[in-house]
Amino acid sequence: MPIYEYECLKCGHQFEYLVLPASPEPTCPECRRQDLKRLVSLCAVSSEATRQAHLDRARKQYGKVNREKQYEEHKQAHHHDD
Repeated sequence: MPIYEYECLKCGHQFEYLVLPASPEPTCPECRRQDLKRLVSLCAVSSEATRQAHLDRARKQYGKVNREKQYEEHKQAHHHDD
């Protein structure tokens, strides 16, 4: 199902609209007008390489957060109020 981007010619609001087989004509969510201009959208491209790059980035970020969490837990476990 395509998602189109629109701009309302009345109020200038930009929004996305998911087009389903039984979808009514799009209407501006701000002013409820149907005087719209469909915008040119960038498409999302996914490949095995991009999925792997995103997975690698997420693992790296998780590792950093996990190390910081372990450090804080270690510090709390060994912290004594004397």
